[in-house]
Formats: sequence, structure tokens, C-alpha cells
Amino acid sequence: MSITMAEMLEESGGIESTTVGVYRTAATVKGGRRFSFSSMVVVGDRSGRVGLGYGKANQVPLAIEKAQKQAKRDMRSYPLQGQTVPHEVEGRFGACRVRILPASPGTGVIAGAAVRAVLEMMGIQDCLTKSFGSNNPKNLCKAVFQGLDQLRSKDDTSRLRGVELGETKVEESIRRGNAFQQKPAEAVAAVADDAGDAAKEESSS
Repeated sequence: MSITMAEMLEESGGIESTTVGVYRTAATVKGGRRFSFSSMVVVGDRSGRVGLGYGKANQVPLAIEKAQKQAKRDMRSYPLQGQTVPHEVEGRFGACRVRILPASPGTGVIAGAAVRAVLEMMGIQDCLTKSFGSNNPKNLCKAVFQGLDQLRSKDDTSRLRGVELGETKVEESIRRGNAFQQKPAEAVAAVADDAGDAAKEESSS
């Protein structure tokens, strides 16, 4: 089953849920086939906290509900650098490898469906990714989480090394991207002001 749109799980905490996949299994018994369902769900608050859950039940809604409860219990906080990741990481799980790279503002999340679900629930809006090996959605999600576990903020790195770090390449990229986005807005405002002044001059003449 394809990935569903995000739905609000808790209004108070701003927690949202995305169903990565629903899977059906069949057991052959004396009376015929007995079906059961499992689901994988990603839960996050789009502010750095995200969790992954997997649940099984005889009905799809119950399987999704179980997965959501597990994902909420397993939610963890990860460092963000603005709207992207602080540095490049690579996660592995099984035959899957996922490389996550920071990107400048306005890039968007360049990723497949399973990887995108995790990153968007975490709150990342600008990111580049590349997957290698298997494209199994379950393993891809777990590989992403394995990569996120490697993330370290600038303050953490500075404290561990015992040195003061200057401006990183990611911070420089974000600063330049924000400056580039502000310039077109200022140019549009200037053109609008010039047009308004020209209209006033024509009306006065």
C-alpha cells in the first residue's frame, strides 16, 4: 500500500503521523486462509523529534494504531541546522544505504517516498538524499534512523573537541541562501514603489 498523507495525531503536542506502508500476510489453515496485517508508521512534531513504529493486527486500523503508539514511545530528538541537517551522514540497515546531505534554503526535500516521510516528520525542509542497494521501504526507514543517530550539533562537536568552531559550510550555505531569497523580495518591492511613484506623477500632471 502506498504512503498516506500526514494526519494530526495530537493537537496539543503538534504530533503528526504518516503511514509508510500496510502489509498483508496470509496463513493457510484448515478452514482456508487467515489474513493478518502489519503497518509501519512514522510519527513526528516537525521540530526535530521523530519516531518509527511497527504494529500487527487482524485489521488495518488496529495495526496502524499499534504502530502509532510504538512510534510515539520511541520518539527521539535530533539536531537541526535551520531547516536542514547539520552535516552529511550515511545510514545503513540490511542491504540499504541512505546518504543524507544538507542543502541551502529553497532546495526542498529531494528524496524517495519512504525517506521523505521520515525527514518531513522530523521537520527538515531542505535536504538532498541518495539511496543505494535495496529499495525496501522498511529497511530504508531504518537506515535513515541509523543515519540520524550519527547527527551532532555544532555545540556538541565543539564541546567534545574542546575547541571553538567557526562558521561551518552548512551555516555559510544557509546564510547565502537566505540573502539570495531576500534580494528578489526587495527588488519586487522597489519595482512596486517605482510604479506607484510613476502613477502618482501621471495623475498629478
